[in-house]
Amino acid sequence: MAENTVEKTPVTLLGLGAMGAALARTWLAAGHPLTVWNRSPARAAALAAEGAEVADTVTEAVAANTLVVVCLLDDASVAEALAGTDLAGKDLVNLTTSTPAQARARAEWARERGARYLDGGIMAVPPMIGVPEAGGYVFYSGSPELFERHQQTLGVPVGTTYVGEDAGFAALHDVALLSAMYGMFAGAAHAFALIRKEDIDPAALAPLLADWLVAMAPSVHQTADQLRSGDYTRGVVSNLGMQVAGTPTFLDTAAQQGVSPELLSPYFELMRRRLAEGSGEEDLSGVIDLLVR
Repeated sequence: MAENTVEKTPVTLLGLGAMGAALARTWLAAGHPLTVWNRSPARAAALAAEGAEVADTVTEAVAANTLVVVCLLDDASVAEALAGTDLAGKDLVNLTTSTPAQARARAEWARERGARYLDGGIMAVPPMIGVPEAGGYVFYSGSPELFERHQQTLGVPVGTTYVGEDAGFAALHDVALLSAMYGMFAGAAHAFALIRKEDIDPAALAPLLADWLVAMAPSVHQTADQLRSGDYTRGVVSNLGMQVAGTPTFLDTAAQQGVSPELLSPYFELMRRRLAEGSGEEDLSGVIDLLVR
């Protein structure tokens, strides 16, 4: 009886930093023929031992397969690496971190060279690659047909989430989520700073802080609903007027604890501005309109 085998899509991967190497190993482990290239050839040696074909040049690597995945340092690195390379007929998937404008320009650049294009924003760190339960994924945007064609292969290392035909949307979603993450980090930093000089174990505060942030996270759904409807008073629990009235307590506490308010003050100032020109019965969603120029 003949063995039932499924042919695995060959992949070319350009870039073998920490993320690129993690992607490479998961494709190899899943049985995908893999051709790799890296500016520093030494990084490819371990992957060659694991079954990867190592290309001496970018041109050689791109010529090897239709599906070409790029995971380099930045957009300038992509332009430099692929300069002069024949991309006609290639399916170019760019996982390099970029801005939405760079992604859109790179999509047009690829189209002019006869390539089909997908842009990706990786919502994971290297240890999450190849570990489905870690919850990582990649935002993809660009050609929906191209995404559908390669979704199974692209989903081998980490989950996939398609966010639209506009090539800039993956980068935009990526930066939006990471911006929220840094806002959370800023709030957590201020919280830990407040107890820094006290006889309070940071390890004791940490689970309380984590649980509180998790409890507050669903509020983003209400914000989205208010932005969509334009009614910033819908479902309000603590209105803008009440919250602005409470801000002096946070600033006074910071002063008493010898902590700079610089992570809180800009947001509090926006809240006060919105109150001055809006309604005290609103939620905090109106602050968003102050940020949009």
